[in-house]
Amino acid sequence: MSEERAPRARWSGAVPPTLPPLAGLERLRLGLRLVWATAALVGFFAVFLVLRGLDWLAGRLAGRPVTAMGPAVVQVWAAQALRSLGLRYVQRGAPMRGGGAFVANHSSWIDIWALQRAAAPFLVSKAEVRDWPGVGLIGRAIGTMFIDRRPAQAKAQEAELLARLGRGDRMAIFPEGTSTDGQRILPFKSALFGVFFAQELGQGVAVQPVTIRYRPPAGLPAAFYGWWGEMDFARHLRDVLARSVGGTVELTFHPALDPADFRGRKDLAQAAEAAVRAGFDG
Repeated sequence: MSEERAPRARWSGAVPPTLPPLAGLERLRLGLRLVWATAALVGFFAVFLVLRGLDWLAGRLAGRPVTAMGPAVVQVWAAQALRSLGLRYVQRGAPMRGGGAFVANHSSWIDIWALQRAAAPFLVSKAEVRDWPGVGLIGRAIGTMFIDRRPAQAKAQEAELLARLGRGDRMAIFPEGTSTDGQRILPFKSALFGVFFAQELGQGVAVQPVTIRYRPPAGLPAAFYGWWGEMDFARHLRDVLARSVGGTVELTFHPALDPADFRGRKDLAQAAEAAVRAGFDG
């Protein structure tokens, strides 16, 4: 039986695992899960749009943004989405309730679903995702903030992030700047941490480190759930849907950090990274 050829990764010499062709049962599982996942996505997205419209109307009446019902639908959808991927969700600690940012290590597109399952935060994502078919549309609908890494856009994007934090939004940020194979933590980039020291925010905006860890079932490589470098998204999605049975995604919510306790963005980034690493290695 021939093996599928894995594309090369871009960093640190890590190469995606090579997997055999799908067996008959795996093909059947793939088909059933695709139907399940597609039907759930369409159904929940329709409900989300209705409830998000009600949130918008309530916000107009209240004179301030309201996001009460839309995020609840996202959480329910994400919970069933993880099940459709054959993943059991395990949580340690509790997400903060106030405004601020969850900062987490990043090894897969599944990270987003896991964070949505936990707390339905608004996402901060790279600009390219905005143009992905389907994914970009949903991302815009649920309030994702898309980051263009060109220096000319930095000030405008910092202003948008500041405005959203100022109104009490909870954001999800991946400070490594890229995804990994899930077997390591890359150094956190401190650029986005500077916004937490803006005088306009005042008190009450926190940074909560979150460790995300995947544990594949027996028989699958340790890096099975990782998606990085030049790996093809469609093939990785197919492999997870077809082969994942009994895997686990673990989220550890560490104590929230108060930016006022740190001298600047670099110190805050280092503290957040240290907390995430401690949860990963523990």
